[in-house]
Amino acid sequence: MEEVSAASTSFSAPSSSSPCAERRPRGLLGSEQAPAGRGGDPPSSSDEQPLRPQRDRGSRSGFMAPFLSRGLEVTSSSVSAHNAASVIVAVIEGRGLARGEVGMASIDLKNPEVVLSQFADNTTYAKVITKLRILAPLEIIMSNTACDTGNATKLFSLITENFKNVTFTTVQRKYFNETKGLEYIEQLCIPEFSTVLMEVQSKYYCLAAVAAVLKYVEFIQNSVYAPKSLKISFHGSEQTAMIDSTSAINLELITNNRNPRNGHTLFGVLNYTKTPGGSRRLRSNILEPLIDADTINTRLDSVQELLQEEELFLALQSVISRFLDTDQLLSVLVQIPKQDTVNASESKITNLIYLKHTLELVEPLKDALKSYKTPLLKAYYSSLEDNRFGVILEKIKTVINDDTRYTKGCLNMRTQKCYAVKPNINEFLDIARRTYTEIVDDIAGMIAQLAEKYNLPLKTSFGSARGFFIQMSADCAAIHNGQLPSEFTKITKMKNVYSFTSQDLMKMNERCQESLREIYHMTYLIVCKLLSEIYEHIHCLYKLSDAVSMLDMLQSFAHACTLSDYVRPEFTDTLAIKEGWHPVLEKISFEKPVANNTYITEGSNFIIITGPNMSGKSTYLKQIALSQIMAQIGSFVPAEYSSFRIAEQIFTRIGMDDDIETNSSTFMKEMKEIAYIIQNANDRSLIIIDELGRGTSAEEGIGICYAVCEYLLNLKAFTLFATHFLELCQIDALYPNVENNYFEVQHVRSSYGSREKIAYTYVLSKGHTEEKNYGLKAAEVSSLPPSIIQDAKEIITLISRQMSKQQRSTPETLKKKAIYHLANMLVQTARNSRLDPDSLRIYLKGLKKKYETDCLAAEQVPTEDQQ
Repeated sequence: MEEVSAASTSFSAPSSSSPCAERRPRGLLGSEQAPAGRGGDPPSSSDEQPLRPQRDRGSRSGFMAPFLSRGLEVTSSSVSAHNAASVIVAVIEGRGLARGEVGMASIDLKNPEVVLSQFADNTTYAKVITKLRILAPLEIIMSNTACDTGNATKLFSLITENFKNVTFTTVQRKYFNETKGLEYIEQLCIPEFSTVLMEVQSKYYCLAAVAAVLKYVEFIQNSVYAPKSLKISFHGSEQTAMIDSTSAINLELITNNRNPRNGHTLFGVLNYTKTPGGSRRLRSNILEPLIDADTINTRLDSVQELLQEEELFLALQSVISRFLDTDQLLSVLVQIPKQDTVNASESKITNLIYLKHTLELVEPLKDALKSYKTPLLKAYYSSLEDNRFGVILEKIKTVINDDTRYTKGCLNMRTQKCYAVKPNINEFLDIARRTYTEIVDDIAGMIAQLAEKYNLPLKTSFGSARGFFIQMSADCAAIHNGQLPSEFTKITKMKNVYSFTSQDLMKMNERCQESLREIYHMTYLIVCKLLSEIYEHIHCLYKLSDAVSMLDMLQSFAHACTLSDYVRPEFTDTLAIKEGWHPVLEKISFEKPVANNTYITEGSNFIIITGPNMSGKSTYLKQIALSQIMAQIGSFVPAEYSSFRIAEQIFTRIGMDDDIETNSSTFMKEMKEIAYIIQNANDRSLIIIDELGRGTSAEEGIGICYAVCEYLLNLKAFTLFATHFLELCQIDALYPNVENNYFEVQHVRSSYGSREKIAYTYVLSKGHTEEKNYGLKAAEVSSLPPSIIQDAKEIITLISRQMSKQQRSTPETLKKKAIYHLANMLVQTARNSRLDPDSLRIYLKGLKKKYETDCLAAEQVPTEDQQ
């Protein structure tokens, strides 16, 4: 809704310098949100009406007969396929704002294995093309809506261009059904790989793709797969780390688990983007971090330069903030409406104005980038030197007024659309616009007369739904007995303002709308002709969209750094963080969180963390994973110094909730999650385990934890394992690559008596906790009766006496451990040292001294006979 004073609705002739010698409304000021984009709709449900397919471009009677005989409409482009190829791939892309989110499913006809993948891609679809090249498919299946005549998607065009020797088939979109896909996996997946369900249950597009490909194979093979007979696995896109959906939820990467509406997430911490495209890119990068160190360092170079050049950074930020949703604009521009409705006409005109607005920002964006020196920023500057931007803008300016631009406010935007086309191009359009001007002038005059007639301070307002209407302050002293004149109808009161209209005003609004329809229709015909001339050049906008979204994400990283003391990460074979803290906790806390150090190498790759409840174990584990993700997307991280090993996969097992949807108890849910980690982890994984085996008896829990630890210790994955089972700490006597850390606590006396309380320091130290029965100490603070607490203490003492002696380290194992640690430190020094010769000599002497001390300590440990 916009407010316009009655006196300001008159029109005046433009100045002689204006290219449009027509009268326009002036002073029609207001505000309006940027146009809301259509939400990303998931693949269609099975009850969707069949869509008419594209006309066949070839014949495949042998393969197509089963489809046609069962009523499944199909169209195909038939080309010769490789004889050796045996893989069939289904590809589906999101629609609306989800465009760019791609799901794929492939099945090898010679091998009963289905591979699923889902990832966010940019408008070049490089990931999709690369993955398809690796698969070398016999046939590619897509939805028929992706290749409607005259409305083919960019993805469809690219696939057909790049895979000319591969058979291409389209089926109705209703067969891309995520619900059916999930059912297929549950029915056909062999039990050993059933944990794939955990990863893909929220990945709707790959589920939709697997439904289509399996249904298609059933028809062409004229057979079905036996239950529980297929190996089904999920693979993330190449050059990105895999983070499963459970880990994304546990780490609260995108959505806060307590309150989905607040921004207390990693996405919320880093999201200072200015455009929808930048926000989408940041989101997809957080869910799929990079694994190529060179690419990451290129981003980091750019962020560092943005931070060093403040004026240039602010200039770039200013330009980026003026861009609209370029991806959505492209999506709408390349669509041809099936019917020329008023809404379609108005939308096309609006988007041409948006296009002009966007192209006019190319030069300012180039100016903002020209002084940068880092390769990535220079590359984006070069990409903007494409002369097609200028060609399109010049063609637009031959038809569209130079002063036509995107403005906020529905009335202002209506005025821009009415007078977008230059005068003297269409005589009937000029007449219609003059008629519209006269009607709006009459409306302004009529409301001014009503104000004078009733001696009321009436104001002309405008809303996209109501058109022109009248507003007046409710506390006006001129109102007689609190009643408005009977001439006014549809009276509403909101806050302290009356809104109403009159019969004459409603009739004039109808005339205004009729005039607008004529204007929009004639303008639409001119715009369509213009768009047909620029379609051949419009693909340059994909480069612009890519540049804007990436630059927006980089400036968002830089902005986040200016608000906190983040540091640029390095990439080595060691995870080393000095004084690191939790980025989300910093945002929501009044004080800076307690910082801690982390050091994990291939020689000490398994860290067991102990400590009382609420001592900070879970926060610390999440902090490590979040810092790893921040580093791999090209952001600085919260620490004084940081070094990371690239993680190809990030796994978490956090929480102790049951799952009603899958009928899983707390313990069963733990087992499913740890089974998924064991099946998929490799030497380049980062594994976070926060409690395991707590849903069963202590003996079973310790046994399961011990067995899982021994399995993971055979990998070179970096693992952090938090536990309350102190027996697990003794595993370092058998495995020298295990390190024990614990969170310190302090004991303080209560001021109200002799009762002792625990004070949490949140400081991580070497070794394992010496705290005993800290669960009881926490229970003492609660309202549990003292008698129960005392009984529990006595029972625990009795059980402890009956337990077997803990494993003790022998002198031989301690000496071997000292040798192992010395060798590990020498290897690390040889790989990563940047010390000068003198400093290196001092450091090596220190290593020697520590080794000798450890050997001496080992000799002093009594043997079993001495004990």
